[in-house]
Amino acid sequence: MNTICLLDPGIENNAGDSSPNLGDLIIQESVNREIKQIFGSQQLIRFSTHSYLDYKSISRIQTSTNILIGGTNLLSSNMNKYCQWKISFLDAVRIKNAVLLGVGWWQYQGKPNFYTAKLLRFALSGKIQHSVRDNYSKEQLSSIGIRNVINTGCPTMWPLAGINASQFINQKANSALLMLTDYNKEPDLDRQLANLLLSRYESVYFWPQGRGDLEYAREMNLPFKFLDHSFSGLQEFVNSDISFDYIGTRLHGGVYCLNRRKRALIIEIDNRAREIGKDTGLPTVKRDDLAYIEKWISCSQSPRIILDVDAIERWKNQFISVRDTVLA
Repeated sequence: MNTICLLDPGIENNAGDSSPNLGDLIIQESVNREIKQIFGSQQLIRFSTHSYLDYKSISRIQTSTNILIGGTNLLSSNMNKYCQWKISFLDAVRIKNAVLLGVGWWQYQGKPNFYTAKLLRFALSGKIQHSVRDNYSKEQLSSIGIRNVINTGCPTMWPLAGINASQFINQKANSALLMLTDYNKEPDLDRQLANLLLSRYESVYFWPQGRGDLEYAREMNLPFKFLDHSFSGLQEFVNSDISFDYIGTRLHGGVYCLNRRKRALIIEIDNRAREIGKDTGLPTVKRDDLAYIEKWISCSQSPRIILDVDAIERWKNQFISVRDTVLA
């Protein structure tokens, strides 16, 4: 039986523990959906991108039919100094044929250095098309000679292609769902945002996506209604009868709400939301533009999400055509 290997940000270590950044689990859910659609019942093995691989793991990866890297902003320009994808140079040489699935760039950076260029050219397939989630990431890879890349957007957003603008809720809700980011704090602006929401909504709920988000929100000493730090906590809230708008700095929390046809405004704190917004029309706003946020709360405009469905299908079909040939 063919084996699919997923290098998975949704698990924290190779013991299988879940990532404490619950945004990774939102991505993992979408990646799982696409893998099942493409590869059906083929065997799937997983290894964490948060941990370095041992020899036994590398051996299993080398025997896999396809090696996929499942999303998040794993790539950076100086991977010898900072890399969210824990991969050594020797591991890159051994892996050779990994394929990106909706992967992005860590932050705005210069051209990748010599080490990074060599590492990625070894680790990534030179034949199969890679899927990245924004044009900036595509350009960064192109600058080091990796040009077999398609901008598909993030797989968390792919279901939005099937939702008509008229199907989104476009009226202000009774409550707000706020998310803030523990590793990118702007205490004054974040407090101003929180007070704005508290003044405009009957209730403000807070979902801690990251490990330190809850502590940061509690430091504000504001009357939030806190949800559990769990993916199920978000799922249960979104599927409840509570009327809410999402406003916050957590990208994937916002996309998750959009997929449930909720109103959502994602506050830009780095390149991720900004670049995806430029490419797709994802509703985003600069962090310090409180006037726009206040205006958005009262407006009744539906999002106009634009996804390159042809690019998404082109990326998928390169695997489906091979799968169907093998099964014929």
